[in-house]
Amino acid sequence: MTDKIRDTFEKMADPVKKAGEALRDAGSKMSESTSTVGLKMLDQAEANTREAFQAMRAAAGAKDLSEVMKIQGDFIREQGTRSMGQAREIGELIMQFGRDAVSTVRGEK
Repeated sequence: MTDKIRDTFEKMADPVKKAGEALRDAGSKMSESTSTVGLKMLDQAEANTREAFQAMRAAAGAKDLSEVMKIQGDFIREQGTRSMGQAREIGELIMQFGRDAVSTVRGEK
């Protein structure tokens, strides 16, 4: 009877163990993902800062107010486009990380 109980226990414990391992792996992937997103956001902030300083330098060297206004308008338009692209990039990263985590939990990866 003891062998039967042990077999039953092992049959029940194995799926629980596998689920625990899958959750641990998913947690590890989520940690890596958070780091990746954070670094990507820092890269984007650095690029935005460079572009802002470049526009300020151009405005400081402008010949008249109309040129300053054109530089500002161009910067704002380009920053809007850049921001949309950056948001899309971060969103895609987050979605991919979510898919990867779910696949890990399901045992697909």
